[in-house]
Amino acid sequence: MRRPLIAGNWKMHKTLGEARALVDGIRAGLGEWAVDVLVAPPFTALGVTVEATRGSAIAVAAQNVHWERQGAFTGEVSPGMLRDAGCSHVILGHSERRQLFGETDDGVARKAVAALDAGLVPIVCVGETLEEREADRTMEIVERQVERALRALSPDAVAGLVIAYEPVWAIGTGRAATPDQAQEVHAGIRGLVARSHGDPVAASLRIQYGGSVKPQNAAEIMAQPDIDGALVGGACLEAASFLEIVRQSAQ
Repeated sequence: MRRPLIAGNWKMHKTLGEARALVDGIRAGLGEWAVDVLVAPPFTALGVTVEATRGSAIAVAAQNVHWERQGAFTGEVSPGMLRDAGCSHVILGHSERRQLFGETDDGVARKAVAALDAGLVPIVCVGETLEEREADRTMEIVERQVERALRALSPDAVAGLVIAYEPVWAIGTGRAATPDQAQEVHAGIRGLVARSHGDPVAASLRIQYGGSVKPQNAAEIMAQPDIDGALVGGACLEAASFLEIVRQSAQ
């Protein structure tokens, strides 16, 4: 059994006080559900979020990282810095990073290696644009992104990371892939990993869905056999809606 992972990506939201209040709300309502829970605040709120989650089952992720350990890279943060700050995970290759900031497949691959070397769990994001889906290129694009992100990694390393399928056309739009559409891509990713890194790795790998996940559609999406959790955007910014997604994922 793959334990679901529900991750809340706060993106560029939450001041220090707001971050603490959100974590307090999540902690207060979190039941003993068979779900792993993670929050990903902006860099400025990492410290207060780690402090607020201490002693709980809530993990903390960063939203990006550089692949170098240190150096003259103004504005960047290294994997070791994230570990030192208390992070256990890091999101890599989010569609907004790819679309708005020029993130490349090769850059994501380098970051994944660096994150794993530092003891961080990468959440590697992949997904197609609306134009690519309408051109029937979804699996071509997704398989390319997955293959390039994982090809330098050993089976053990791949077994220790997370993949998040997030169709670009569903990010922040209110549109979501249907459960069948999401399941088809998740199954395709699992099949690719089985061919590249072996059936046991593919069977244990957690693959999340991201793309306008909310309380109204979470249960149906999470019921799909190859969907192992969610990378939640807007619905994670309020404790009540995030907790409802977590609760539904445990059913």
